[in-house]
Amino acid sequence: MKIHFVGIGGVGMSALAQLHAMGGDIVTGSDRLISKGYHDLALWDYLKKLNIGLFPQDGSGLDEKTDLVILSSAIEADNPEIKKAKELDIPTMHRSELLAKHVSEHRTIAVSGTSGKSTTTAMVYEILAYAGKSPSVITGAAIMSLQKEQGVFGNVYKGASDLLVIEADESDGSIVKYQPYLGLCLNLRKDHKEIDVLQGFFTQFVKNCQKAIVNTEEDNLKAVASAGKTFGLHHGDIHPEDVRVTGFGSTFIIQGQPFKINIPGLHNVANATAAVAAALECDVDLKTCAEALEKFSGIARRFASIGSYNNIEVIDDFAHNPHKLHATIAAAHLRGKRVLAFYQPHAFTSIKMLTAEFVENLAISIGKEDHLWLTEVYYPGGTIPEGISSINVYKGLKNNGVNAHYDTCRERILAEMAAAAQPGDILLVLGARDPTLTDFARKLLKSLEKKEKITTCQDCMLGNCCLAYNK
Repeated sequence: MKIHFVGIGGVGMSALAQLHAMGGDIVTGSDRLISKGYHDLALWDYLKKLNIGLFPQDGSGLDEKTDLVILSSAIEADNPEIKKAKELDIPTMHRSELLAKHVSEHRTIAVSGTSGKSTTTAMVYEILAYAGKSPSVITGAAIMSLQKEQGVFGNVYKGASDLLVIEADESDGSIVKYQPYLGLCLNLRKDHKEIDVLQGFFTQFVKNCQKAIVNTEEDNLKAVASAGKTFGLHHGDIHPEDVRVTGFGSTFIIQGQPFKINIPGLHNVANATAAVAAALECDVDLKTCAEALEKFSGIARRFASIGSYNNIEVIDDFAHNPHKLHATIAAAHLRGKRVLAFYQPHAFTSIKMLTAEFVENLAISIGKEDHLWLTEVYYPGGTIPEGISSINVYKGLKNNGVNAHYDTCRERILAEMAAAAQPGDILLVLGARDPTLTDFARKLLKSLEKKEKITTCQDCMLGNCCLAYNK
């Protein structure tokens, strides 16, 4: 079978593409980033190793031999790929429908929630793998141990058993399409959709699960908390005691069993507790859970240390919604004297819906000695809502007395962050979707080492914004 993935650069799409290539299908894919000239991404290299053909998003990757086209919610109806599929009479399928097919063919643990899905999915997978259960995984971020030990990209792996661990995404409502063996509900906050809409999604999701485990301390999940077992940081069937958090990890006890995780933040204690609750339902004992989690080395771009210079550490993180930003900055405060943060919002729709929530969470996260640099929203292509800009968040923060700065030029921000950094500081690079953010973090570290004094970039000198998406 020949399958074409539109938007293959997305983590969910690339995982399914890899899975089908590993399974013997002929796979091709297109992406806006290829159309914009990004040909040297690490993901492209790995996909090519699996003989996946990569094309610009202009219809050139589809032909009469293509049997199926897979789309995501980010693909508009007037996309050239959809038009070409219609011309060639090729059937299309949403990414979630293809994932639902894999869910139905396995004994699936589906991890849901506004925040923490990727980390918790990885933790559940690591515990089951350590216990010798040979699970498969399809997730939204590369699992570091899979990269190091299996030589794969890390967001998908095919095990030998019928167990499968996935993320169940609520952002586009596709969560209601999955009918897993076990559903894990981490949290529910306003993000992508209004709370009442999301609650409807989660209610249906829990109904679809053979078993469910729900965070009993999450107010927005109260309606479904009685549907199965519960977990929480303080209450629930499974909860930790004697929790001690540091800037490098945490220790706690669950039902008499000591645990240690080597990733920081109270939110990761919650993620680990949820993973343990899921593993217990799969007949893994607490001691095995503890041993597996102590070995857990994390996932890509989740509080990933790029390096340190002169006791100044640069950390790269995927945080992009208000509550994730708050959790990540709180973890950084455990580790450093001050936090100097750069944040690039990942979607105009997110700013449109959550400006007040961004202002509220960042205002309580950025301390008096800290500083936040905001740049414009990442734009890979598509429709831009009129009048929406991250400058609206900046104005709200300034009205709240927050040390914040807005600039469309990332090079100027980089220079200002490097110049402001002092020994003991944590420099955070925050944001999702944009594949150049990790490169920005690496360049920030180099600017500390070389003490580069960049005043402006060539594009800005010419009167153009230097952001990658405008090149």
